[in-house]
Amino acid sequence: MDEIKTAKVFKAFCDENRIKIIELLSSGEKCACKLLEEINVTQPTLSHHMKILCDSGVVAGRKEGKWTHYSICEEGIETAKEYLDSLIKEGNQS
Repeated sequence: MDEIKTAKVFKAFCDENRIKIIELLSSGEKCACKLLEEINVTQPTLSHHMKILCDSGVVAGRKEGKWTHYSICEEGIETAKEYLDSLIKEGNQS
């Protein structure tokens, strides 16, 4: 298990605004403008959260005109699930 990659994924889940963003994206792709409407943060703060989410691999972004559209990225979610599964298996072997 890659500890650096795993730490980045779990960092993505360590903020209530990022959790809210992930929940919003769970229903499908959203434009940054829509995310700004849904959560009470400034545009620079949203950009900060989106950078962490994208760097973790949990979220992917694509540019369209002046806006970026974001969606859940299965690879980051799988990393989190695999890590948690490995902890459960190790705990059950003790």
